[in-house]
Amino acid sequence: MVDLGVQSLISILSHLLFISITWWALQAIHYEKWMKPNRVVQMRLLLILVTIAIGSAVSNFFLDYLFLSQRLPMMW
Repeated sequence: MVDLGVQSLISILSHLLFISITWWALQAIHYEKWMKPNRVVQMRLLLILVTIAIGSAVSNFFLDYLFLSQRLPMMW
């Protein structure tokens, strides 16, 4: 039961970490070039959704790799 709680905490922290890193990385893009006039709110919402999608995908990859590597010793 405790192991499940630890995995949940690691998953939450991983998602938040990778979403934050993705947000930081996407700040380097000059998206103002692609933005239509007076569409600032829509562009920010798109940027938030893209950040969550990329950050979650990277976090899921990291967590899968972590949890699967923990199960490797069970092979022998």
